[in-house]
Amino acid sequence: MTVLKSQDEIKRMADSCRIVAEVLEGVKKKAESGVTTKELDDYVEAFILSKSAKPAFKGYRGYPSSVCTSINEVVVHGIPSSRKLKDGDIISLDIGVYFNGFFGDAAVTLPIGNISSEAKKLISITEQSLQAGIEKAIAGNRLYDISSAVQQCVEAEGFSVVRNFVGHGIGRNLHEEPQVPNFGKTGEGPRLVEGMTLAIEPMVNAGGWEVTVLEDGWTAVTRDRSLSAHFEHTIAITKNGYNVLTKL
Repeated sequence: MTVLKSQDEIKRMADSCRIVAEVLEGVKKKAESGVTTKELDDYVEAFILSKSAKPAFKGYRGYPSSVCTSINEVVVHGIPSSRKLKDGDIISLDIGVYFNGFFGDAAVTLPIGNISSEAKKLISITEQSLQAGIEKAIAGNRLYDISSAVQQCVEAEGFSVVRNFVGHGIGRNLHEEPQVPNFGKTGEGPRLVEGMTLAIEPMVNAGGWEVTVLEDGWTAVTRDRSLSAHFEHTIAITKNGYNVLTKL
């Protein structure tokens, strides 16, 4: 069941989402060649705790870290380690925060040094597809209007949307109804109404959409080992349109 939020609850969610946005801005500056993903995780955790908040992912279903660090062919849920970033890599950083009774969730994909033209295009199109989906998050539209907008943006450029993982409702729980796929038909799905809060998150592969989860039970990689990118915002549907809560 989709849980609608009051204006006051959305304001409280915005506080959590602001911390997500702030820590993402900070960690972007740390993500450079020679830095380990564990160092990024340490920074994220310390920042969140300094705001009297909690990392939403650490301990969630057994996940061991405060940020997901997904490099190159890793789609989502990459676990921080001693691996060092190197020139030419791309890295997706996915961060969740719990504060004042509510969750916020967002992700970005960053270039490390000089990256290939394909990687640049993949990052750009994935971010564009997120915006295309957000623009459909208006009361009166259908849920799959969001999904279709993402899919059309991605596939028009020859990329593919991941189907194994989807966006989701968010609020007092990290994952709530409804699921928000990145593929679907315009005009289908539940009606969007004021008070819905959604984490919209395109995961886009340069090759095929199929993924494989590695032995650690978390790390999801493209089956064909093509590059993958991931962008995400938490948004609220209001009477005046959409409100991107995880944007500074």
